[in-house]
Amino acid sequence: MVVSSVRFQLNGVDVEVPSDGTLLTSLRERLGIRSPKDGCAPQGQCGCCTVWVDGQPRVACVTPVARVAGRTVTTLEGFDDAESWARAFCDAGASQCGFCTPGIIMRLAAEKTSPETTDEDVAKSLLAHLCRCTGWQTIGEAVRRRSEPSPRRDLDAASARATLEGGTPQLVGPEVARGDGGFADDTAPTAARVFVLAPNGEWVAGADPASARHEAGVVPGRKSTVGLRWPIALPEPSGWSRTLVTTWVEPAPLEPDAAWCRPGDEPVGPLGNGGAFGGKTGSWLATEARRLADREGEPVRLLMSREDSVRRGVKRPPLAAGVNPDGSGTMWVRSTPGVEEAVRQWAPDWRVHEVDVPGPPTSLAVRAAVWAEIAVLRASVTEPGEDGDHVRAPNGGDAWARIDPDGTVRVRVRAGRVLDDVVLRSYAIGAAHMALGWVRSEGIAVDESGHVHDLTIRSFGVLRAVDMPRVEVLIDVDASNPVNGSDAVFAAVAAAAWRADGFGPRWPSRR
Repeated sequence: MVVSSVRFQLNGVDVEVPSDGTLLTSLRERLGIRSPKDGCAPQGQCGCCTVWVDGQPRVACVTPVARVAGRTVTTLEGFDDAESWARAFCDAGASQCGFCTPGIIMRLAAEKTSPETTDEDVAKSLLAHLCRCTGWQTIGEAVRRRSEPSPRRDLDAASARATLEGGTPQLVGPEVARGDGGFADDTAPTAARVFVLAPNGEWVAGADPASARHEAGVVPGRKSTVGLRWPIALPEPSGWSRTLVTTWVEPAPLEPDAAWCRPGDEPVGPLGNGGAFGGKTGSWLATEARRLADREGEPVRLLMSREDSVRRGVKRPPLAAGVNPDGSGTMWVRSTPGVEEAVRQWAPDWRVHEVDVPGPPTSLAVRAAVWAEIAVLRASVTEPGEDGDHVRAPNGGDAWARIDPDGTVRVRVRAGRVLDDVVLRSYAIGAAHMALGWVRSEGIAVDESGHVHDLTIRSFGVLRAVDMPRVEVLIDVDASNPVNGSDAVFAAVAAAAWRADGFGPRWPSRR
């Protein structure tokens, strides 16, 4: 069979590749270019694979490579100002895991953003992108920082703070903004066989992700017409001061799970640089990579599609709860390992009833699962102080949050020795973004049989840049041992948002 080829110029060099498939497949699988990331292919909704074609930003995962014949393609590797952008993102705390950042930089640079560009215009430029970590605000600040000198920082201390906040090892440095944080799918051996999951749950091999997905019969996900459900109902009212019912929420990391392994070696798994705030810590993919490598006798590379990640990835357990005037309460929660013991330790005045509910797996490892809901309900029956609703996390981190009439979110955080204020502030803003989405907009449709229907990354309800209010962060200086502070911020902002929205009994409150 004769396969035609396509010639184009890549980062100033003439290249030739087979004419089949997408530009993203050609860049990553055939030309070894790693800055464009596969966050949702072939959905074309997250922006992580954005590159330039003849100087214009294009989403590479939905651009047929045949369309770039004779044209000029530029990735972050060939972008002259990449270092200044990466430095500015590091200085502003505008990248955490860094998975989405290369595509964002390519977009902002193509649209000629400058230190004079307004935050509103930056937010509009980012409409084609999603970011789960940063809360968007620091990205606009990075645009302005490009004209300023870098501050003196201890990046090892910054990484230590990021590791505390993210819950898994995290690098801090310009290389992270370039997408070089060490993601599993970027570091896999080029000769590794690619395996993807077929709809029946069996692993199917291919030469590259696109061909493996074709062989497996993978069907791209869609946004469902099925509405949100609240799977656990409260019993009849029992004199509670407040009640709250939550639904299924997708952790929504931009990086889908990936792992690789050589026979007899230790696998490289999904925690290369970030763990989706607990959403990946229970991933089974690394163990599976080792099993398949030993079985096949050669290096293997396992990839989860966006759809697989949604169906199989862990979620925070949905629940229904009521709080009494004294802060005690009762909850009915999706049956999850360790939940009764966790509540007994943190909130002994609460009663827990586990409920068997069909649906995706749940875990207490997901950011502040269950204790944040209790903290929010407790805060709702107390008067906020001058700094707003106060939450103390189980690890000792403290946060206060209030929302001004204009929507501005004001956060105060105390997390022991600061180590690096840029990182702590970035994680606090990101936690505020996640909390606002949790209360107001996030949720996925799961039917009564437990099947997930919302499979596109835009269907999760993650707040876009244009939807995000200003967040002001005050950091307390403290000489005590450093602890995670952003989880307390997450809970405190959720409490403040619920208060600002009038304590509606179901989340998300605006869908």
